[in-house]
Formats: sequence, structure tokens, C-alpha cells
Amino acid sequence: MANSPFQSWEGRSSLSLFPRVNLQSIAGEQILFCQVAYEPGADVPAHAHEDSEQVMWITGGSLEMTVDGETQRIGAGDCVVINRGVEHALHSDEGCTFLEAMSPVPRDHVADAERDL
Repeated sequence: MANSPFQSWEGRSSLSLFPRVNLQSIAGEQILFCQVAYEPGADVPAHAHEDSEQVMWITGGSLEMTVDGETQRIGAGDCVVINRGVEHALHSDEGCTFLEAMSPVPRDHVADAERDL
């Protein structure tokens, strides 16, 4: 199915880059698309994606996010754009779900490169 333009989240491997954070990904040549779930208490320390831009769309719950020194609480319906190399950190007390797109594809966010790339 990797060569098909039609994909499904069903049966995809889950990847945990940080404790209490799980993501599934589908990738093309230039764009990675993820659905991400933060369990209550999830904490992602400050980091940056040197080569990738990131766009997030919050679909449920909420989180506190700091981007380039600015902190906001965001929830369902909110979007965040993080340019390449910009430091950001996230914390969710209650849990949160979101969809994100990243370009170019950061290989460390791909659970199964054979299937997903």
C-alpha cells in the first residue's frame, strides 16, 4: 500500500519520541503528516527541528506551548506554525490530540520507513 496514493491510519505503527507522546505518520517525498496523542502529563522539552517546518492543528484537549519564547495555552481548533530551527516546548496537563504536517520529512518521526516513505 506504500506505493498507493490511498492510505489509512489503520495498522500503522505508533512511535513514541517522548514519554506519554504517541504518533502515527504517513509520508510523501516532501511532507510528513502525523496524528499525535499526548497523554495527561505529557511533557516535551525545548527542542528545534533544524531542517523542517511544522504546522499543528489541535483537534482535542489542550496544551501549553512555548514557541521562540512566547507561551500560550492552545486547544481544539487552534493552529501553530513553527519555522525551521525555532525552539519550542509543549506540556499537556489533561491530554491533547493534534494533526501535524512537517516538511521536509524528519526521518526520526517516521515509525516504519519501509512502509511510510
